Amino acid sequence: MGGTIYYLSRLLGTGHSYKKRKQLHTVELKVRMDCEGCELKVKNALSNMKGVQSVEINRKQQKVTVTGYVEPSKVLKKAQSTGKRAEIWPYIPYTLVAHPYAAPAYDKKAPPGYVRNVEAVTLSSQLVRQEDQLTTLFSDENPNACSIM
Repeated sequence: MGGTIYYLSRLLGTGHSYKKRKQLHTVELKVRMDCEGCELKVKNALSNMKGVQSVEINRKQQKVTVTGYVEPSKVLKKAQSTGKRAEIWPYIPYTLVAHPYAAPAYDKKAPPGYVRNVEAVTLSSQLVRQEDQLTTLFSDENPNACSIM
């Protein structure tokens, strides 16, 4: 019903302004917290933001999860304003990575069951390069490219 009224008011040009709704986001941050005081400071700062619905903190993993109608960059800036070192959560479950113990993905500081988020684009581009090497190895343009003895 609300959409119909909005459409008709826009059609007739009554001048009602319509604000675009923000999307519900879940923002995960890695925040360095040592004690309950640090945890409370971060929780209070993030809970007081406009649009935040819930703040969950796992001090053992140094992970803060914020759910609400907020922008991830603003949540990060607010967490950094508490004086704590904060960054977007850089880890994903190791089951989602093809080679979790390869050099770019493996991180000793990662919580158990997590590895660094390695972009699939870099892995796929490396695979293409290997295929290119094999195709140029057996080239029709260069008959001496491969010799079998």
